[in-house]
Amino acid sequence: MAAIDPSPLVMTGTGWADYGLVDSGHGRKFERYGAYRFVRPEPQALWTPRLDHWDADGEFVPGSDEDGGGRWVFEKPVPREGWPLGWHEARFTAQCTPFRHLGFFPDMAPVWDWMGERLAGLSDAATMNLFGYTGVGTQALSAYGPVTHVDASKKSVAQARANAELAGLADRPVRWIVDDAAKFAAREVRRGRRYDGIILDPPKFGRGPDGEVWRLEEHLPGLIADCAALVDGGSRFLFLTVYAVRMSALALAGLLSEHLAHLPGRIEFGDLAVREEGDGGRTLPTAIFARWSA
Repeated sequence: MAAIDPSPLVMTGTGWADYGLVDSGHGRKFERYGAYRFVRPEPQALWTPRLDHWDADGEFVPGSDEDGGGRWVFEKPVPREGWPLGWHEARFTAQCTPFRHLGFFPDMAPVWDWMGERLAGLSDAATMNLFGYTGVGTQALSAYGPVTHVDASKKSVAQARANAELAGLADRPVRWIVDDAAKFAAREVRRGRRYDGIILDPPKFGRGPDGEVWRLEEHLPGLIADCAALVDGGSRFLFLTVYAVRMSALALAGLLSEHLAHLPGRIEFGDLAVREEGDGGRTLPTAIFARWSA
């Protein structure tokens, strides 16, 4: 029976050729994305920056609304249509979006590695990426078998497909689904589907393609119940990440435990984080997670 491991974990990502956390502090972070460097808001960076000056190509200046808003201010030319980056065999287009990020989430890199470890040795593992966005995680999963990629945004799914083509992975067995994630998962349960692994990264608030409203605290329990019905004792994992909410990782673990305790394995929880580059680099927390693995 899956039980909660009481010791919280920190899944820490480090930089690679196309990404790095250069510095952080005073509520901001300074990152490199290929040839370009940007400053973005980061409330978790409570300390003082190590560097005296951040020579950035652009900065996202947040609005006064706690829930979002703001604009990019550029000091140097930056391709508005984006530029290519890579992580292992994955390829994707980075772009300064109105949502303050750059079209992918680099702190997910240790999660992509962890999923690969869970699926090692398999070539036909069926996995699902809910709220799959621009599909870097989908590319990582596709090395192990067919993937169902689900996102409510038609634009995001189109970008995910374009990213797969950029990576030369367009022939991988991926189902690209534009749909409300919760509704799709519920239909998969009714169809009797089963997955070897599920990853989901739900937003705090969102809307489906037909105007469906998603509120994390209200709708997450039902979605997890459906995801739990789509895995069994032979499955490898279920991984849940949550950003920008006043919620504990232990609460997420408790939710997974309610629906997955009948399966073998264990439930773990903690923080996602990125370590600054260079000697003495600090570890910056970015999100919380809970995961079940068999």
